[in-house]
Amino acid sequence: MFRYFARLTEKYRLPVYPIAVLSFNSPRTVQPKVYQVAFPNKVVLQFDYDVIQLNRLNWRDFLRQQNPVASALMAKMNIEPSDRLQVKLECLRLLATLRLDPARMTLISGFIDTYLRLSAEEESRLESEIATMEPVQQEVVMEIVTSWMERGIEQGLQQGKQSQTLALIFRQLPRRIGAINPELERHIRSLAVPQLEELAEALLDFSNEADLVNWLQQISEEAPAE
Repeated sequence: MFRYFARLTEKYRLPVYPIAVLSFNSPRTVQPKVYQVAFPNKVVLQFDYDVIQLNRLNWRDFLRQQNPVASALMAKMNIEPSDRLQVKLECLRLLATLRLDPARMTLISGFIDTYLRLSAEEESRLESEIATMEPVQQEVVMEIVTSWMERGIEQGLQQGKQSQTLALIFRQLPRRIGAINPELERHIRSLAVPQLEELAEALLDFSNEADLVNWLQQISEEAPAE
């Protein structure tokens, strides 16, 4: 926190108010909020910062806050297992009243869905609860839920396609170049689907392991810098 504070202060030449938002599930013990550099004869530095530890906050305290950040962060607060369905429902209900632009709605609703996953039974009960909402609110919530479903289907299709392409590659490689070492296998598994599809075609021209190594090196060099 002190390093972030010092670098931001140096870069922007503005006062910086330091706040740490802790989103981990455990531990739930109070976390430090001070950094000190001290010697036997002198305290050289005492840096104090605010800590918002989500797992020590009660989600019920934020139900009535018309704040998009609160609707997202509720998903990481102190939630009893029996309350998970209600929390997700209340997050959706709050989002439906905030009238956010599409980009913010996608960002916040995606956070909620990622960090507050329900079981199949809970999802079924959630759908039943949504059906009891008043029409305008229900329409907004259904748009959010539908986007979650579409994203889940797309991710499932991508994962399925990746698995199928990997299976094809690992069937063909031994026939072309023999067994490969674990490091090369890990490298191949880390490739994106389009790269895997390219490899599935390129390996037909491989005659030894060096061809595979050269191809992977070329792909790495062509990848855009982050």
